[in-house]
Amino acid sequence: MPPSGLAKLRSPRVLGIGSVLLAGGLLAAATVAGGRPEDGARSRRAAADGLRHTTVEVSPGHCGRGWGSGRPGTQVFDLHNTSDAAAEVYLTSPRGGAVYGEVEGLGPGTTRQLRVRLGRGAYAFRCLPDDADAVTGPTVRIDGGGRPGPAAAPVTAHDLIPPALDYQRWVAGGLDTLAGRTRTLRAALTRGDLAAARDAWLPAHLAYERLGAAYGAFGDADQQINGTTAGLPGGDRDPAFRGFHRLEHGLWHGQSAAALRAPAAALDGAVRTLRDDWAQTRMDPADLGLRVHEILENTLQSELTGRTDYGSGTSLATARANLDGTRAVLTRLRPLLVTRYPQLSHVEAELDRAQRLLDGFRTDGRWTPLHDLDRGRRERIDAVLGDLVERLASVATLCDARRTV
Repeated sequence: MPPSGLAKLRSPRVLGIGSVLLAGGLLAAATVAGGRPEDGARSRRAAADGLRHTTVEVSPGHCGRGWGSGRPGTQVFDLHNTSDAAAEVYLTSPRGGAVYGEVEGLGPGTTRQLRVRLGRGAYAFRCLPDDADAVTGPTVRIDGGGRPGPAAAPVTAHDLIPPALDYQRWVAGGLDTLAGRTRTLRAALTRGDLAAARDAWLPAHLAYERLGAAYGAFGDADQQINGTTAGLPGGDRDPAFRGFHRLEHGLWHGQSAAALRAPAAALDGAVRTLRDDWAQTRMDPADLGLRVHEILENTLQSELTGRTDYGSGTSLATARANLDGTRAVLTRLRPLLVTRYPQLSHVEAELDRAQRLLDGFRTDGRWTPLHDLDRGRRERIDAVLGDLVERLASVATLCDARRTV
């Protein structure tokens, strides 16, 4: 995938996402040097990569010192924090504020490398020390060269509040739908109709899966509603195994309606409690961008490996519902992305392509079980969704809330 997002160095707590971004083709590099910027080993590394290196100071008093003249092309800035507090560092356009690259969590006395591609234009480093105001360094102009690397205006926490509130309202409607379908599932088991219960299980489960972006806000309710046997010593016989997958296992492994009435009642109660409590729940707006990436990442790891199939053979239906959940988040972030992400229309087209692909495995209301697919078809599904995960990682980066003051 071509570069489509700004260079970003994440703090250690989120390096997993950073590695996905690097795999997706974003210009990013992270090297922590334990010593002075003039350290001999670091200098040898600088020579070995064949790129121009410039040591830049990060501090409230001398932000950007060390870079006085610019040259076009790909190069490395060795950002050295000389202060006694951790800091974030942005390489920005001083006129519009667009960010070309950033480093988070640069500790006191440490150095990290930021690799970017520079072209004609003006640039300045912006240092944001912890618990202190932002400071902008001197402007450096580059008169020659071609276009610089990707850049985007920072998204703030304030920018994310309207889409987060809109998404919460959408989730509230989805929880109403979920509660109705779960009630239908419970009613079928109450009257002893196992065939009707099997028919009702999938629509109810998919209603929950479409709310995937909100799972972080569901807390313990997620385990009660959609938990698996992972980590349970008793496996599918463990008393803590509950929710949709507990009923799935029983419905497709010959358990009686009488044996499933209590799990169905527990699921129905957990769903109704979640729905009733949702009005008082407040999602963190800063999580919204990350969710748009995590939904399909989780789909690849769980649904498309068969790990969450307890007998219904509906993993592809769940993956399809997860596409709906992804689209629900992306639609609400779209106003922030149209001016920041040139690849947005391509991502939307790829979502449509993935939707058509998965819909092709549904015939007469029945979904093809994952284990019935040959290797070629499984590889095609993995490839299409894997490409989407990489592209949506750029959305997560662009919508990561950033300080501006």
